[in-house]
Amino acid sequence: MLEIKDYNSSILHEISFSIKENENLIILGQNGAGKSTLAKVLSNLIENDKVEINNEKICNMDSALRAKLINYIPPKLEIFDEYVTLREFLELSFISKVDNDKINKITKLLRIKKLEDKYCKSFSSGEKQLLLLASAIIHDAKITIFDELTANLDINRLKEVYDIFNSDLLNQKIIITHNLDLAYALKYKVLFINDGIIEFFGEHDEFFNNENLKKFYNESIQKVNNHLVVNL
Repeated sequence: MLEIKDYNSSILHEISFSIKENENLIILGQNGAGKSTLAKVLSNLIENDKVEINNEKICNMDSALRAKLINYIPPKLEIFDEYVTLREFLELSFISKVDNDKINKITKLLRIKKLEDKYCKSFSSGEKQLLLLASAIIHDAKITIFDELTANLDINRLKEVYDIFNSDLLNQKIIITHNLDLAYALKYKVLFINDGIIEFFGEHDEFFNNENLKKFYNESIQKVNNHLVVNL
């Protein structure tokens, strides 16, 4: 179980919630609401003593254990060396011994094998997002937090990512997204944050009703025949 209790900062206020083991979560909210900050707090990239996994504070864990339990995937690929190739990047994603067969399997699955000897800096924005997904699968943490992974993906690739999220390739997932179609389709538990305050935390069906969509999205979105429609 992942739990945060009474976290406060200049950005986040009175943040408390928990998700059970193997329970997935969607985090929604407008730009600047505090979603990415919350993700970094949950993964201890912003150090704190308010987050626990299985009743143990993650701030007290050594880095190796914490890496096995929770992994934060940023919204953009960050390259520490402009000459790192895709394959080298994925080799660095393993917590322990490199498994070349697994790399081959994942690059074929995501159709990025042809890129494996190319420098990551040369990739398109969509290819970089797929590399981040491949890295997350290889890392294989107990909980993976994706921060806007689907940004810059075309429709076909978005469907592939949706299928992976619904597969057993990843364990427990926390997904930050502005893509309401994806959020609606995944049917995960929902947390909605606004100005650093949790305004909703609950079940998928409870959030995605017209009353809440009107409340949180100012009548710009409504549900019609089980589809989300933008009011233009």
